[in-house]
Amino acid sequence: MSADLDRPAGTSGVGRAPAVPGPAHRPVPARSRSVGDLVHSDRQHLWHPYASTTTPATVHVVRDAEGAQLNLEWLDADGATHRGWVVDAMASWWCMLHGYRHPVIVEALERQAAELPHVMFGGLTHEPAIRLGELLAQLAPGDLNRVFLADSGSVSVEVALKMARQYDIALSRKQGGRRSPRTRIAALRGAYHGDTLGAMSVSDPDTGMHAMYAGAIPPQVFLPRPPVWDALPDEVTAWVDDATGRLRAVRDEVCAVIVEPVLQGAGGMYAWSPRALTALREVTHELGMLLIADEIATGFGRTGEMWGCDHAGVVPDIMTVGKSMTGGSLTQAAVIATEDVAHTVSEYTGALMHGPTFMGNPLACAASLASIGLLRDDGWLHGVATVHDAFVEQAARFAGAPGVRDFRVCGASATLEFFRNVDIALATRIGLEHGVWFRPFGRMVYSLPPYICSRDDIARICSAMSAIAEQMLPR
Repeated sequence: MSADLDRPAGTSGVGRAPAVPGPAHRPVPARSRSVGDLVHSDRQHLWHPYASTTTPATVHVVRDAEGAQLNLEWLDADGATHRGWVVDAMASWWCMLHGYRHPVIVEALERQAAELPHVMFGGLTHEPAIRLGELLAQLAPGDLNRVFLADSGSVSVEVALKMARQYDIALSRKQGGRRSPRTRIAALRGAYHGDTLGAMSVSDPDTGMHAMYAGAIPPQVFLPRPPVWDALPDEVTAWVDDATGRLRAVRDEVCAVIVEPVLQGAGGMYAWSPRALTALREVTHELGMLLIADEIATGFGRTGEMWGCDHAGVVPDIMTVGKSMTGGSLTQAAVIATEDVAHTVSEYTGALMHGPTFMGNPLACAASLASIGLLRDDGWLHGVATVHDAFVEQAARFAGAPGVRDFRVCGASATLEFFRNVDIALATRIGLEHGVWFRPFGRMVYSLPPYICSRDDIARICSAMSAIAEQMLPR
């Protein structure tokens, strides 16, 4: 059984169907190949993230997208076709802040593509990159003003780690070689910083996804996970004393500490105490270590402040940004450092040894300028507050629910955590039946939706979470 893509919600596929009305003004997109043909070819040729090729999970074909919605088509276990508009609770892995096909970003891309879609950044420059550097330096906290453009979040973390190591080598040379350079990095338990080798080395080695690569990555220092956001002062003090003692013990080895400010993302959607971050900034100053803030997921308003660091009133020495920088239209990231870091590295070691082919891509820079302009001009705080308040209003439905460990909200994000692992295929199917796209992992069904979501969108997301919780009841 199948249904037309523009058929009213509630009539698509078999069984319970998505109930999100699609954009009325959009034409029906052409379909040159059937969903069955596409899924078959996908399984023959593509390798999806965090997926097996021998036991592939169900894939859902995106036929169209607009605003906070995706138009999906997929096959169920019996081979029946389903299709319909659903709310994207994931904002395409947290990057689609303004929703899909925002006209300002689309126009910026079209204009830049007609003028200069790409040029190497080695020895050359261009106005979109220069304007983006100026804008990021204006928005970054404190005296962060030197921008290195990268092409993904993981790459920006790699650059930040290399920058910190090279900075300490430069300091050692500046001091006449009286001490050996410090080359290790300290990170937090529960952290996730990316999937490349350096980024893996500072992600949690036990609960993370990278245990099989342990022999290929440098061993780093890990501090205990900080207390929760609203922890009592005594809990924070105890953690600070412990972390300080651990860092003092390795002060001759560690050159920098890297954290996801106040919200750990793929490591568990864990909101932690801003007071702990304030104290960590103080101890890194005391020990002469750099503080690296990984704001790839937390930046551009996601936690309720422009930067996660703003909750603690701290300024890092190096900051990475990415994900939502282009409004989800292209891949781009950046590393922003203080002038002291940039000058010291350059003065005593020469060039920073990194140079991605697509660094400073003009198309991506144009998209970033458009996306950040929308954040500045349209009052991002209102959208984040609307999403946050709507999630808080829905929290009561999960209080004391059997099998539910916690429902927590931080800025424009919400996480429903269970006592046991989620059946991902089942949770995904239930979400779609309620008109919502989720990407659960571990014990969590979570949402970091576009900032343009309405209260009705958030109510729908939470209704879908509630339906999943019903299926997760202890047996």
